Parts: sequence; C-alpha cells; structure tokens
Amino acid sequence: MCRMNRLQKIVGLVVSGIICLTACLSLGSSDSEKAKKEKPLVASMTSSPEIPDEVIFCGEKIDLTRYNMHEGFDRELTSFIYFHSTTMLHFKRANRYFSVIEPILKANGVPDDFKYLAVIESNLDVRALSGANAAGIWQIMPATAKQYGLTVEKEVDERYNIEKATEVACKYFNSAYKKYGNWAAVAASYNAGMGRISGELSKQNAETTFDLWLVEETSRYVYRIMAIKQIFENPYKYGFVLKAENLYKPIECKEVEVSSNIEDLAAFAAEHNVTYADLKQFNLWLRDRKLTTAGKTYKILIPKESELYYKKPNTKVHDSRWVID
Repeated sequence: MCRMNRLQKIVGLVVSGIICLTACLSLGSSDSEKAKKEKPLVASMTSSPEIPDEVIFCGEKIDLTRYNMHEGFDRELTSFIYFHSTTMLHFKRANRYFSVIEPILKANGVPDDFKYLAVIESNLDVRALSGANAAGIWQIMPATAKQYGLTVEKEVDERYNIEKATEVACKYFNSAYKKYGNWAAVAASYNAGMGRISGELSKQNAETTFDLWLVEETSRYVYRIMAIKQIFENPYKYGFVLKAENLYKPIECKEVEVSSNIEDLAAFAAEHNVTYADLKQFNLWLRDRKLTTAGKTYKILIPKESELYYKKPNTKVHDSRWVID
C-alpha cells in the first residue's frame, strides 16, 4: 500500500510538472512572438553606404559610375565604415601627425590628398614594419630609402623619421608624376612600382590605371585612399562621432643637436629628464642603445614633461570636421 501511495505521488508530481512546463512554454512563445513584432532581430542596424557618382582626388574628378569604379569604391568605403576600431584610430593619430606631413607635401608641390596614402600604408603607426621590411609611416623599402638619401643602418634608420621619410616620399611622387602626369597613377605606382604600372599600361593598351587588371592589393589601393579621404571629410555622415578630447594631442618637443657619439642612450635620456622609452618613442630612427655619429649631426627630440600627460582634455583639433564640439 505504502509503495502504491508513493508511486501515485510521484506520478502526480510528474504530471503537475509537465502541465506547468507546457504553460510556461506557451507563455514564453507568446512573449517571444510579441518581442519579434516590437523589436528588430539585431541590436544595431547595418546598412550599405551611399556611393557618390564622383569624388575629387588631387583636384581631379573621378567618375565612379562605371561598374568596376562603383564596386571598387563601395568595397573600400564599406570596409572602413564597419571596421570601426581601426578607422577611429586613424582620426586619433592623424590629429598628431597630419600637421607634420601636410606642410612637407605642400612645400614639395604634392597634393594634400597624398596624406591619405600614409593612412593606407601604415594606419599612421609610426612603428610599422612589414614582412617585406618596409618601415615607418610611408612604408619605405631599404633600397628606396638609400636611393633617395636616407640612412638605413643598425644604429640609425631614418625611415622612422617622419619628416625625412615624408621628404623621400615626395621625391618619389614627383618623379612618378613626371612619368605619368596623373596622380592616381602615381598612387598606384607607390604600391606596385613604376616598372609594373608602366609595363601593364603598355601590355594591356590601357589609358588609366583604373582600367588595368592588376593583383588585388594594387587594384584596391587607390580606391582605399579615396574612400578613407571620403570618411575623413565626412566622419559624422559615416557614423564616426568624436570629440576633441578623443583625439591624440600633438606633443611639443625640444630639439637637441648631437654631433658626438652617445655610448648609452638610456643615460642620455636620464640627463634630459625623460625615460629611455620616451626617448625611443619620439626618436624611432634610433635603432640601437647607442649612437655613433660618424661626423654627422643629428637632431634628437626631447618631449616636454608637461606635454606627456592628459591632465586636461585635449583641445587641439587639426580639422574641425572631425569633431562634434
């Protein structure tokens, strides 16, 4: 009898549980259907950007209505818009480095739009080094650097000196422009080399680099430059909302001329009241722990102590279009 009573109780509990579970599932299903009707299925909206019929690059109108032009630009614009973290970082770094690059481009007669080529080459990462050993903001190869007069040695690598590297990049741009008479072709040749671009223009009987069949990296290259320019000039339109305090501030430095050997750069840094890390960060061209001048005079940047802290929000904005305040 006792066993039978226990069994009946267990069966009763199981049946009750099933009834409750069925009721809960019914209610849950009802709530789920209601949620679907009232809210979207995802937390954010993803939409395709509007592609303009034309853009201006280096003062020239670039028609984007042809299928390959439209789709090439669309790919890069969409990529930058939805690769939020890296694109946001471009703005922050540009606030520090565009003020260095722009005057040098202007002094050398190179269109201002070529600063965006530096963005594409290195993400404005001053320490950038590719697998092919291209270095610095402009990703200059060792042979090219030496060809244009930069020192590339164990202790000194001037590809990491932003001012000197920009001067070299300008020399290349002007040399290529004399050859092509077209800035888009100059930009493409920076990626592929003048020999490749000239050879393909001839072999494919093409008039512009936009009509060439090239390796994917080079085919995308100029579109990437034009697309990042579009975003830099219209950040809010493409969803990038920044304030002045979000941008990396330019850090003021004093110059110290050195014409004699420095046996210990850490000791040299201490003498100037900066850390060895800060000395290297602001003088990335110093590649060793010592400096042998060999009769040359070098300018070493020493960051000012007061400039090294964000005790107050950054107020220096290179381009007012980048911020909402």
